[in-house]
This record gives sequence, C-alpha cells and structure tokens, in this order.
Amino acid sequence: MKLLLPKMLLASLALTFAACASTASQAPRTSTAADTAKKTTTAPPTMPAEDVTKYRPVFAAPKAAPTSSGIAAKAAPAPTNHVNVQVEQRLRDQAYTNQNVKYAQGYRILVYLGIERDQVMAIRRSIIERYPDETDYITFKSPVYRLYIGDYLTKLEAARGLSKLRGLSPKLELEATQVLLNKNP
Repeated sequence: MKLLLPKMLLASLALTFAACASTASQAPRTSTAADTAKKTTTAPPTMPAEDVTKYRPVFAAPKAAPTSSGIAAKAAPAPTNHVNVQVEQRLRDQAYTNQNVKYAQGYRILVYLGIERDQVMAIRRSIIERYPDETDYITFKSPVYRLYIGDYLTKLEAARGLSKLRGLSPKLELEATQVLLNKNP
C-alpha cells in the first residue's frame, strides 16, 4: 500500500507532462547557440502616420502699426526703478509699521518635557554653556516643565538648530509657535 501511492502520483504527473508537451507549439530550432542569444522579433507592419498638418491652425505674424508719420511704432519702453513721492511715502509708512512688529510665526525646539526641575535646569545650563547666543524659555504648567530653545523664523533654520543640539537632550522636537523678532530692545 505504501508503494502504491507514490507510483500513482508519479504516473499522474507523467501523464500531465505528456499532455502539456503534446499541446505546446513546437518552434523549429536551428541551433543551440541561437537559443541562448537574445531573440529579436520584428514589429508588425504599421500603417503610415496620418498627415494632420491640414488640421493645425496657422497664425500670421503680427505687424507693427504705422504711426501718423508713416514709421512703425517702437516697442514699449522698459520699466525703470524710479520711485515717485507717493511710493516713497508708502514705503516709509510700511517700514515704520514693521518696526512695531515684535512677534512672528516661527519655530522653537522643545528640549525637555517633564516634572523634574533639577533636570530641566541641568539641561538648560549645559545648552547655555555650549551655545550662549541661543535664547531659552522655561515654562511651568503644574506639574510639567517645558524647556524651549531658540527663535527660528523658518523650518530650515530650526532644523539646523535641532542638529546642533542633538547630543544634549534625549528627545528633541520642533514646535510651531510665535517667536520674538527683535531680541535687542
């Protein structure tokens, strides 16, 4: 009984392969070397491309309009960078308004978020020792301390600051917030 089952499986496989082999299309083979080479097939003949030039629109070149003297008009003059009195006044007003702007939308780096005051102060001291120009902000909302570093206007500047601080804190995050524009009063 044990030998009968494997023999039956082999016989059924042999019949299956024989059936597949007899139904497969036989391509004439010329040589064995040609079998390993890349076979090229010729593309089926295509119809010639249709001429569509008769459907394309044709535009005439614009002609220069003659003036009263009979000479063609010149092109418009190139703009100059002259500032007239009204524009100058508006620029001064805008500059004065911009001087009063203290905050803008930007980014700060969240360096520490936790409940231990000693740890936040230690991280703050290590950052100030290494980068004295960076501004730091500690916020306390019971019971959580947050330490933010920097006032960055663009995300690229904030990413550069983040890469500087990589080894000083276990977890750093960028946060979008309002930042101080003029640090010097």
